Amino acid sequence: MREWMLHELTREDITNKARSGYAVVVPLAATEQHGPHLPVYTDSLICEHITTEAISKAADQVPILMAPVLTIGCSQHHLSFGGTLSFTSSTYLQVLKDIGESLITDGFTKIIFLNAHGGNEPIMIQTANDLAVRHPIWVASASYWHLASAALKEMGAAEIGMVPGHAGGFETAAVLALAPEQVRQDRIQTTHTEREWITKGRPGTFIGKHRELTGVDGYTDAPYKATAEAGRKYLSCIVDCVAEWLITTVQAMEKGSVE
Repeated sequence: MREWMLHELTREDITNKARSGYAVVVPLAATEQHGPHLPVYTDSLICEHITTEAISKAADQVPILMAPVLTIGCSQHHLSFGGTLSFTSSTYLQVLKDIGESLITDGFTKIIFLNAHGGNEPIMIQTANDLAVRHPIWVASASYWHLASAALKEMGAAEIGMVPGHAGGFETAAVLALAPEQVRQDRIQTTHTEREWITKGRPGTFIGKHRELTGVDGYTDAPYKATAEAGRKYLSCIVDCVAEWLITTVQAMEKGSVE
């Protein structure tokens, strides 16, 4: 039994950890189309790996638990391509609030949302704000690519495609590292029309186009440069960055007080 895995514990175990001040990480992912070559479970596969590995590292230094991965997110912009399960934005907001409220009822006062799908991000941030306004608790939220952006840039991750992109070289490399049998190699294209505005906007701004929010034909870039070796390297980097953030975030929460 992994003591930091919430869903492997009993109700008494969870109650005791809540009373002891443990933080709970809620991993957010999606089940949505990822082009013609990747499984619809891509975001959830990546999310589970990053979160599990990062928390296993962080748990050695801070009291922290991992909740089950929420494998359906807000993916309305993918529905037109097929192969997608999605909550509407209003439903997803309520889902995240309900999860937060459940944890609060369980006795937890430190909640962290860790995200692996772009469409979830604004709703996650709003939820974190709403929970902190309503309850005397600590709440934090982040998407893995923001936490690791500087490190990935220094490693030259963009050489295989947009980071993180959608079903492009970066995500394809990650799936090749985690579940290579799920990548349809025969469907990988060597060319793909790219939309620069997807990654070139200023921080805090948004620009989008109908049916092209994640690129032409539902993906951002040609994934032909992806390799399992690159995927392993970049995932390891992300895990380290996320673990570091979790440790510093929980430590900051422990130093403060909520009244």
